[in-house]
Amino acid sequence: MDRKVRSSSMTKVKVIAIAGMPGAGKGIVSKTASSRGTPVLVCGDVVREETAKRGLEPSPENMGKIMLEIRREEGPAVVAERLIPKIESSAARLVIVEGVRSMAEVEALRRKHSTVIVAVHASPKTRYDRLIARGRSDDSKSWEEFVERDARELGVGIGNVIALAQEMLINESSVEDLNAASETVLSKVTQE
Repeated sequence: MDRKVRSSSMTKVKVIAIAGMPGAGKGIVSKTASSRGTPVLVCGDVVREETAKRGLEPSPENMGKIMLEIRREEGPAVVAERLIPKIESSAARLVIVEGVRSMAEVEALRRKHSTVIVAVHASPKTRYDRLIARGRSDDSKSWEEFVERDARELGVGIGNVIALAQEMLINESSVEDLNAASETVLSKVTQE
């Protein structure tokens, strides 16, 4: 039995949960991790997949609607729960989960794996400008849509995740600065 316990603890994965409001820079942090060979799973991809499965366009309205619907249907940790099998099927000892939006998701990850929260913060004006420039199909197209999306994100609990992060990256300058800060923080939390 001791051998079995030791073997299961050896397969435990460390998860770095990246949290931040839309446009804060989560993807840049994830790319930094990915360039180091760390697999990245994106919570938004779960919502995008579900939106497509239901035959809807990936617009901000539809994505927001589906994000809330699946949480009502399957519980507040549904997105993380759908990612856990992907984490466990990975051969990696370290995995990034980008876009965690609630403490229920964090707790679901923590029940299975050692999980550290890294938050990325940028001001609303900076984030809005970035989203307009990025132009992804689910990005806000107006200030009103942006404010509505922020309210929806805050409503599912993302503020709590950001507030309880072990590490905080402020992203108000260049991509290069965030890359450098990400390298430092990822090295630190990886070694803890």
